Amino acid sequence: MYGVELSESLFPAQTDGSPAETTTGGVLAAAATAHPDRPALSELLPEGGVGRTWTYGTLHDEARSLATALSTRFAAGESVSVWAPSIPEWVILQFAAALAGLRLVTLNPAYKVRELVFALEQSGAVGLFLVEEYRGNRMADIAAEAAAGIEALREVTLLTDRDALLRHDREPGPLPQVAPDDPALLLYTSGTTGQPKGAVLHHGGITSNGRLFFRRLQVDDGIRFLTAMPMFHVGGCVVAVLSTVQAGGHLILASIFDSNVMLDAIESERPEVMTAVPTMLVDMLDKLAGRARDVSSVQRIVSGGAVVPPELVRQVRATFGCDFQNIYGQTECSGVLSQTYVDDDVEDTCESVGQALPAIELSIRSTADNTVCPLDTVGEICARGRGLMLEYNANPEATAATVDGDGWLHTGDLGRMDSRGYVRVTGRVKEMIIRGGENLFPVEIENILLEYPDVAEVAVVGIPDDRWGEVVACFIRTRSGDPIPLDELRAHCRAHLSPQKTPAYWKFVTDWPMTPSGKIQKFALRDTYADTLRQESA
Repeated sequence: MYGVELSESLFPAQTDGSPAETTTGGVLAAAATAHPDRPALSELLPEGGVGRTWTYGTLHDEARSLATALSTRFAAGESVSVWAPSIPEWVILQFAAALAGLRLVTLNPAYKVRELVFALEQSGAVGLFLVEEYRGNRMADIAAEAAAGIEALREVTLLTDRDALLRHDREPGPLPQVAPDDPALLLYTSGTTGQPKGAVLHHGGITSNGRLFFRRLQVDDGIRFLTAMPMFHVGGCVVAVLSTVQAGGHLILASIFDSNVMLDAIESERPEVMTAVPTMLVDMLDKLAGRARDVSSVQRIVSGGAVVPPELVRQVRATFGCDFQNIYGQTECSGVLSQTYVDDDVEDTCESVGQALPAIELSIRSTADNTVCPLDTVGEICARGRGLMLEYNANPEATAATVDGDGWLHTGDLGRMDSRGYVRVTGRVKEMIIRGGENLFPVEIENILLEYPDVAEVAVVGIPDDRWGEVVACFIRTRSGDPIPLDELRAHCRAHLSPQKTPAYWKFVTDWPMTPSGKIQKFALRDTYADTLRQESA
């Protein structure tokens, strides 16, 4: 812990962790040189057990071969997208795109046609790499429909088609020189307009974040790291992949979360580190209560992405016999902003998200005038440092609204800071719903529901939930005054949106609580109906 004594809610950047001026491809090349025969990546099969494994030498060789092939079909600086679950080919493509100087656009494999079209068009992607199907989502069919109207998209290729992946369209030349400030990833995150915003992250920011996150874990190099975090999320492609590679570790990658499969993998593969959002941990604790496994290898469990209930922290520590570390971060900041320490007491571990990582400034600022708040005063959590995004892709207005003139990125989250610089997250300025660690924005769901013929007005809010952290609740006023069958509304949502965006609770209303300016008071809906909706569905 940094021994600071603050006088206001401003934690200065600590200088003991200067940013790593490295690139994604560069850190893989360094690991392959240092540990060519050490296991680097293994796939955890959906039915259980470990499948294919790559050493650092073979992982680098495959990534470089793919990078060379890509360089014959795409120019450095262009964007290619990956639309797949967390499979090894995803990771290989991440490194290959980096080595070829391409910007990788990461897409949620649950997308439907409309969502895919938006992301491909907004990112300017010229290539799409995907799988045939995932969890009933017929991705190849969706991609064919989406690609038909996108002129910029030159290639749609299955990650499982090795011949197509490694195709050369011309004689290859040397791979480009990639700099730390060059864009590496474009990840979509929810925005105030109801459409996702694409945060453009650079190589230096994401490699530095992975290195500094791992350093605070305080585990040995060469660790085994088990994760089911999705690769399209910063928690997967940065926190898991880039931290493990820079530690010369062995990443065990699950394509889909299944509590029993994960627990069996802990028993057989003996990982020292695991990342999981709170909902995953709840499921794993339930399964362990039903059938014990040897989980004694686990030294650290890291969680974040949603509020972690204190009782869950205590249960995890008691059941696994390991240390628990909370993290807090943002896609726009390359991943982790703050993290607790191994030796933090129970209160700090359960109720805070720790101190900022090195080279990151954190402040709590007034939502009224953007001044720094006094200690222990709630305001907006803001961050400044090397890891901040380059921009929101093709969206200068959103970029300017998020990063102020002094370089502070406004997270939209509310929190307070004590004199030690420990941060406690207390709520959100924005209306974003965090369900199981995934950000959902109400306007996107509302816009889809407003397309249903009898829906006149709709308001979507997050309702607290013991399992998911929050779930989606939808309030509807119909034109006819009569309720709409819920199976029809659910089918309408599922046809146009990813499954997790479909509301869990529905309520038909005839009028709304309104602000003086004529806006629906969503907080009043949440406060009035949260308990009732949960009781009605019990």
